[in-house]
Amino acid sequence: MSEKSGPLVFEVEDDAPGPDKAPPVPDMIPQERAAMQRLAAASARPKSRLATLFWAGLGGVVSLVVSVAAWDFVVRLLERAPVLGYIATALIAVTLFALAIMALRELAAFARLSRLDGIQKAAAGALVSGELKEARAVVDRLDKLYALRDDTKWGRDRLAERRGDAFDADALLSLAERELLVPLDMAAQAEVEAAARQVATVTAIVPLALADVFTALTSNMRMIRRIAEVYGGRAGVFGSWRLTRTVLAHLVATGAVAVGDDLIGSVAGGGVLSKLSRRFGEGVINGALTARVGVAAMEVCRPLPFGEGRRPSVTGLVRRALTGLFGHRESPEES
Repeated sequence: MSEKSGPLVFEVEDDAPGPDKAPPVPDMIPQERAAMQRLAAASARPKSRLATLFWAGLGGVVSLVVSVAAWDFVVRLLERAPVLGYIATALIAVTLFALAIMALRELAAFARLSRLDGIQKAAAGALVSGELKEARAVVDRLDKLYALRDDTKWGRDRLAERRGDAFDADALLSLAERELLVPLDMAAQAEVEAAARQVATVTAIVPLALADVFTALTSNMRMIRRIAEVYGGRAGVFGSWRLTRTVLAHLVATGAVAVGDDLIGSVAGGGVLSKLSRRFGEGVINGALTARVGVAAMEVCRPLPFGEGRRPSVTGLVRRALTGLFGHRESPEES
């Protein structure tokens, strides 16, 4: 090849494809490697009995060692300096009292979550059997559950006025859902949209390794806890973790952990996503999966199963959550 060469001229046909027909970006992260999919798959794995036994034994040993060390410390301190020994005893007593209160709160949190689960199972049984008596018992439990909440007072009053007009289980539970749970559903959907927006934004703009995994984990745990609070099932630290595992297991069991091209395409607008940057594309995927986790959390925490046509659309949630990122405003028909 000669060392000197003139300028190269390329002839471009008029019907040549433009930038909008460009092929997908080759380094696009596969959907199965998205942070939320990894978290869901890891959290939904069945517990190992051997691992549970190990951690229980380790916790018992650590508790025993700490207790004996504290006892020896206080005894020796009382022998050397009685005043300091009494102070140490008082501090340990305060610590134990605080731990006892925390334990009681955790037990109360588990009880509230179990209460929601019990009402949901009773409602499902009433729908299957069609017994009006069972449906009325479920409505009574719902009314008792929200009796102290001012934001449900109007709905409870409406339900009390109109429940006598329902003569079958389906109609009565549908009335209870419409009067009591629809406002709570709107509050829960707002939490889902906020979490999806946060996860998508952080994943897209933060280049740090594992930042998307950490953000997805913390945001989803906070979202699930708040959804539980919306429906009356406030959870503590351990209750939140257990609830998160339950939601992710439900997500995997229902096969909703995968993101389909139809969902992403409807959110991003056709094939635009395939031409976006790697981080931005993964942000959309994580945001969509966060929305699916939110819907699963609503299904788990909601005291009544979703009636026909009342289950929120994941596509609609993601579209509303990521409107600012795409510059696309949802039309009334898409809601």
